[in-house]
Amino acid sequence: MSLSDINIRERKFHNELHASGQERSQNKFYKALYHLYSDFINILQVKTKSAEVLDYGCGIGNFAEQISAFKPKKIIAIDISEEAIKKAKNRKQTNNNKIDYRVDNCEKLSLDKNSFDLVYGSGILHHLNLDKSLNEINRVLKKNGTLIFVEPLATNPFINIYRKFTPKARSEDEHPFKYDDINLIKKMFKNVEIKYYGFLTLILFPLYKSPAESKLFGVISKIDKFLLSQKYLKFLAWSVIISAEKS
Repeated sequence: MSLSDINIRERKFHNELHASGQERSQNKFYKALYHLYSDFINILQVKTKSAEVLDYGCGIGNFAEQISAFKPKKIIAIDISEEAIKKAKNRKQTNNNKIDYRVDNCEKLSLDKNSFDLVYGSGILHHLNLDKSLNEINRVLKKNGTLIFVEPLATNPFINIYRKFTPKARSEDEHPFKYDDINLIKKMFKNVEIKYYGFLTLILFPLYKSPAESKLFGVISKIDKFLLSQKYLKFLAWSVIISAEKS
């Protein structure tokens, strides 16, 4: 498997993370993205049924396990981290035997072209050379195939300040999405749709516990949905769901 210097650093970071068994410090904030992940799963449930699917940067298989229950025709799940794939294979889950877990380089896949109806991932593209990874996704997708990704944004200055003061919470080569990255996707693919999440739900996260059971979270989410639908306020979002189709 051919790896760049960045690939090697990313593999080392994630191998050490998964081997340690420790959670990343920022995980406590992810409840602010409750609706993002709910929408992500709902979209995938529709798109993956009877489809040939690639989980691109699968980690320890959290999403692959859920997606395999939606009855895809085939699901291959790849990650550069040997430790992550080892953990994914060892999970005692119902659908584990339906998933083909592999160690692979997302920037240079050992997969045939035009192989998949859908490629999806969560928090992976911002670890990669975007141009290389998008070209690989384009190569392995069938004509009119779909890509769906969750990615963090680098457009909110307050979130960027937090990132600056917590460098050890992430790998040194991570690069949350800027508008140029989104424009690159729009240039390479068709029917690009972007949904924005996580402004007030992030700022006010100490005020609620379980998003699913919190009336306050419901109110905050509705305000967020309105604010982040406004053209000049989208930059405040923490993360996005990006969907598109191969031309």
